[in-house]
Amino acid sequence: MPEPLCARTLKDESVPPKVRELIGELERAGFVNRGGKGGHRNFVHPKVARPVTISGNPGDDAKHYQVRAVQLAIEESRK
Repeated sequence: MPEPLCARTLKDESVPPKVRELIGELERAGFVNRGGKGGHRNFVHPKVARPVTISGNPGDDAKHYQVRAVQLAIEESRK
């Protein structure tokens, strides 16, 4: 089983994850893509108050704020 994104990100800050990896983490945590405009995707979860918006093409490097938003949303979904 692959190592969770959160653990990899904390170990190695020099290599940012890809947008596709963030999307995979959200989907594994039970988030659903409700669509979006252009290169934006909005993921929702019944236990999370606000949607998580991920922008960029799947092969792009994720921005640090996107990684943080995904980490916080996944933590909130587990409560």
